[in-house]
Amino acid sequence: MRTDMEAVARLHRHVRRTCLPYLPELHTPEEDLAFFERHVFPPSTIWLAEDEGRLIGFAAVKQDWLDHLYVDPVWHGRGVGRALLMAAQKDAEELSLWTFQANVQARRFYERHGFRLVELTDGSGNEECTPDAHYRWTRLPAGEGEDHRVHETDTRS
Repeated sequence: MRTDMEAVARLHRHVRRTCLPYLPELHTPEEDLAFFERHVFPPSTIWLAEDEGRLIGFAAVKQDWLDHLYVDPVWHGRGVGRALLMAAQKDAEELSLWTFQANVQARRFYERHGFRLVELTDGSGNEECTPDAHYRWTRLPAGEGEDHRVHETDTRS
């Protein structure tokens, strides 16, 4: 588990540096690892996406909050984020999350997957002091949306 935490902390730092260069770098790699050891791994359910044994993405859910969903930028657009999100949603009735307002790619991703904007803030509530966006996803009640059935058809005739 320690090696998973180390890989997650490294990927988290890499994705933030690469995809979110506007964020201040507030912590050392050692502080990042300590954060994941103390505040993410023990209380959260963690999903890891790997390719040939190498971590390429992860998601962390604590109660009804999607606290983290990070995918190596090389793997963006290849279904890794969707697979992690689907794993997180599988047993949830509702999930909430925060993302930065400037992270347009993430905002579009969540909106495509049924999340709805709840509020925008000025960022005074996060340590980066960067404006953020609160989103929520709620599972549709049984029966809703069933009028849009999808099925396979035989096109060989």
